[in-house]
Amino acid sequence: MTREATGSGPLRPVMCIVGARPNFMKMAPILRAFAAHQPPIPALLVHTGQHYDSSMSDKLFADLQLPRPDLNLGVGSGSHAVQTAEVMKRIEPAMDEHRPSCVLVVGDVNSTLAVALVACKKDVPVVHVEAGLRSGDRRMPEEVNRVLTDRISDRLYTTERSALDNLVGEGIAAGRVCFAGNVMIDSLLSHRSAARSAAATLAEHGQDAALVAGAYGVVTLHRPSNVDDADTLAPLLAVLAELSARLPLVFAMHPRTRANIERFGLGHLLAGARVAVLPPQGYLEMVGLMDGATVVLTDSGGLQEETTALGVPCLTLRENTERPITVEQGTNTMVGRDLDAIRAAVGDILAGRGKRGRVPEFWDGHAAGRIAADLHAWLNAGAPAALA
Repeated sequence: MTREATGSGPLRPVMCIVGARPNFMKMAPILRAFAAHQPPIPALLVHTGQHYDSSMSDKLFADLQLPRPDLNLGVGSGSHAVQTAEVMKRIEPAMDEHRPSCVLVVGDVNSTLAVALVACKKDVPVVHVEAGLRSGDRRMPEEVNRVLTDRISDRLYTTERSALDNLVGEGIAAGRVCFAGNVMIDSLLSHRSAARSAAATLAEHGQDAALVAGAYGVVTLHRPSNVDDADTLAPLLAVLAELSARLPLVFAMHPRTRANIERFGLGHLLAGARVAVLPPQGYLEMVGLMDGATVVLTDSGGLQEETTALGVPCLTLRENTERPITVEQGTNTMVGRDLDAIRAAVGDILAGRGKRGRVPEFWDGHAAGRIAADLHAWLNAGAPAALA
């Protein structure tokens, strides 16, 4: 059932797409902004089911106070090709039935590109939130999704000003782009006060809460380039164990990472180390863990942004980032898989020389409101014909 408030006007609903964990954090403030806009913007929330852990998905919806999806496509896991194709197959009849004024996709997961492709072929305007981010690494599936989604989008909302240069350089007209800010930070700021303490999170999982009584670090690793090869994963685990002698670590371990540690027989590398290994955490738990951390070591894109907003030093275990503003202005340092660089960076942080940076422009908790205002005006102006 479409959530269309009384007096919301003649607009057909905006079909809002979520598929995987990062999408939920970005969509929650957008839906709130749509409801608060005058007149309200009607929305139809579609969950593709790409994030197939139903218990974790349900917890994210609850933590973020997201309404239940109007539609759940139940796509589940699969290879990139299978998952993308399945989303395309299942979203098409939904578009035919609900005739949205546009589809709004966020981020860079397979669902983002799949829905954008179907909408484009059906002449339904495509709106992309978090457009223009580039790592320059086409080996990353997310980079391919980003580039292709932007190319077929009609309205593109960016999180940082440099994204416009990326888009214009790819032949996208500047008039199709609106710098709105970062909706991920909208979610972070609105939920920070409700975040769970690190001690409570450890205690819930039977870990020693005293581990986080003083300084501690947080670790996440999930990218195939870091965890799918034993010769790459083993040194990373070894350096984490080494660092834990100086700074206890909380490792929220992705199922892919856990499975590969078991498959490669690498569990001994963390045995006896001051590393609390937890399953994947809910949103409020992760915010609490990060907010109290001395440093975050990660290969996640979203955590690079959140640590910058929180003022927590971040060491990114990748060779590149699609979020350069977190390095240029924020708290992020790219260390790749260089073990000496990781050791040195942690040493600097423990000596009080970690990056604190500053919060970038429009990372102020109001990005979703700017998107709602612009989108309403754009749709009422007869989009996308006005941009032809």
